[in-house]
Amino acid sequence: MARVIVPLAEGFEEIEAVTIIDILRRAGVEVQSAYLNDEFANNLVLGANGITIEADIPLNTAFADEYDMIILPGGWGGTNRFAENQTVQNLLKEFKAKERWIAAMCAAPYALHTAGVLSKKYTCYPSVEEQIRPEDRVDERVVIDERVITSQGPATAICFALEIARVLAGEENFKSVKAGTLASYCQE
Repeated sequence: MARVIVPLAEGFEEIEAVTIIDILRRAGVEVQSAYLNDEFANNLVLGANGITIEADIPLNTAFADEYDMIILPGGWGGTNRFAENQTVQNLLKEFKAKERWIAAMCAAPYALHTAGVLSKKYTCYPSVEEQIRPEDRVDERVVIDERVITSQGPATAICFALEIARVLAGEENFKSVKAGTLASYCQE
């Protein structure tokens, strides 16, 4: 069974984080959420819209060898914390060095950029590319380039998570979850 880690930092985009976790679990992927324990006394992480999520583990206990992919939800507050947090930055570099999958959506591709792991072709929330490389941004819901998957924002979260499910859990699981969630607007 594929395994992923989803870091959560204060100010994360709740729609994105919950959608990623939910869709991947439906596809049979083991998902662990992780909090930036240097910021919090416990595992409760406050999102951008006032929703608190209980994370599974402290991020400093996660190692790239234990996971097939790391997935960053967006939200500027969380993204800036990811970009400034040495544990996150080192983990992203370790995933890249070990040729494991990396994914980010909305503003979070910026954190991949600061770690030096963002692929040449990517997408993100409109305007975030100004902080990255505007000339390489592609205006698509989901972009897969090398071993990096990026997506635009809250409304693309289901399509993003489904593409990750396809990569990690296979075409059959992808189609089953897509049909079960009525996500016909996501690419085949």
